[in-house]
Amino acid sequence: MDLTGAAAAVLISILWGANSVVIKLGLEDAPPLRLAGMRVVVGGIVICLWAWSTGRFVGFRVERREWRPLAVLGLLFSVQMAATNIGTWLTSAAHATILVNLYAVHTVVLAHFMIPGDRLSVSKVGGVLVAYSGIVALFASQWSHGAPTLLGDVIVTVAGILLAERTVYLARAVQRLDPVKLLLAQAVVGAAFFALASFLVEPATTRWTARLAGSIAYQGVLISGFNFVVNLALLRDYRPSALSAFFLTQPIFGVVAAALVAGDPLTPVLVLACVAVAAGIGLTYR
Repeated sequence: MDLTGAAAAVLISILWGANSVVIKLGLEDAPPLRLAGMRVVVGGIVICLWAWSTGRFVGFRVERREWRPLAVLGLLFSVQMAATNIGTWLTSAAHATILVNLYAVHTVVLAHFMIPGDRLSVSKVGGVLVAYSGIVALFASQWSHGAPTLLGDVIVTVAGILLAERTVYLARAVQRLDPVKLLLAQAVVGAAFFALASFLVEPATTRWTARLAGSIAYQGVLISGFNFVVNLALLRDYRPSALSAFFLTQPIFGVVAAALVAGDPLTPVLVLACVAVAAGIGLTYR
């Protein structure tokens, strides 16, 4: 890794780490499914602009055999995003950050069963156990104190597992499908899914504030757009193993952002869970 690559990896790690905090801020002004829908629409526009500017729309066409896997991916993305926003709505930003970032460890476990040749090694098993031990400690603390965030923690954990499943699905699908099709499938299906779901179950009104606009722009432009493009460039130029050391900092950046921006307390159990997840990610991607 040279200095430029390291700086870019740290930057996207900071942005992704703070994403749960930004979602939490947006939820102050919009219900969870509606917020997800607005993020998906903005992200879809950004991806279209990127694809158009790089000439990726030349000869663009979806074949009949591609409709089914694209629809499955879009539905998986929609359910995962819904669980992420609903769970974050019901828990703290710090908890959501740690539990969502556990997806990197879930991915290693799922890849063992779903991707030929991607087997669990001793270090990977050790990393999985370390990361999960931190989450067990977090849940045990919540359970013993009857914390009101427990339901949200469970939903965000499910969202992390779904994100891992989507990551594995994308890793397999990208071998035979154009990445632009995969991204647009998520945006199109997600926009329709969230528009209908929000219309049916979310009567609450949206407060159009600068905070909400900033949250949508952050999620749609920076996370769905900028982070994707930079991550794609990094994966093209550097080995994933070299990047993993930087990406394991994401839960740490997220917890710090939650403390500074959302005012979440840094309890000993929370710090332990954060360190365990970061260490687990590092071990599983050695």
